[in-house]
Amino acid sequence: MKIQVLGPLSAEVNGGSIVPTAGKPRQILTLLALYPGRVLPVPMLMEEIWGTELPQSALTTLQTYILQLRRRLGTAMGPGAPGAAKELLATRHGGYLLQIPPQCVDVHAYEDLVARGQAAFEGGDDEQAAALLRSALGLWQGPALVDVRVGPILEIEATRLEESRLGTIGRRVDADLRLARHAELIPELTELIARHPQHESLHAQAMVALYRSGRQATALDIYRRLRARLIDELGVEPSPQLQRLHHAMLTVDPALDVMAGSKRGSTFDLYAA
Repeated sequence: MKIQVLGPLSAEVNGGSIVPTAGKPRQILTLLALYPGRVLPVPMLMEEIWGTELPQSALTTLQTYILQLRRRLGTAMGPGAPGAAKELLATRHGGYLLQIPPQCVDVHAYEDLVARGQAAFEGGDDEQAAALLRSALGLWQGPALVDVRVGPILEIEATRLEESRLGTIGRRVDADLRLARHAELIPELTELIARHPQHESLHAQAMVALYRSGRQATALDIYRRLRARLIDELGVEPSPQLQRLHHAMLTVDPALDVMAGSKRGSTFDLYAA
């Protein structure tokens, strides 16, 4: 079985899709896939589908959805595997579980690559870190759960995954900055700060990439525009860390040079409190 949730929902067994067209069975399949090998209690599945307003037929309807998913599994697995669908989508006391290895689901493959990339980054192996984090990000085919109706539980998961994706992008950019790839990062960072107009870390990375590319004035202008936006929209100044980075650029601090940068953190970390 192969399941993808980092983008449009895809679930295949022996090359055949088992993704239901109806919204609620898609929710159940997605939630089970996010926790492979773990029993999800019936109340948790019900909460995801109906929230706090459960219909009287909730349990019977949930059982019907599970049966529909098993039928799809059975069709994809073929007549040579009688009962296999019920073993794969198993019933346990008080709940259901999808008995598949975590690596069958793209989320878990992604998180494994991120963990390995982070370890390489912290160990100072920037080439390996950038490669692993780039591979992790390559598993994304669009926003998480983009075509799945989300209830209260999947909404939290989707938000968590999108935050993880943004953090992984930032860490991969850190590795590339340490590898002196500042010039080639400028187009990507320009797009990222346009998409995330209040994200200080991304703005700091854009400033550093521009500064190291000999574009100090443009780097300082990014700070000026971000500061104006934060004051206008939130009534706050940039963080002390970003202010110190700005001052370092004004004073041409040698620590900003790529060869002087830390091998255990981002350039932005140089100006942490």
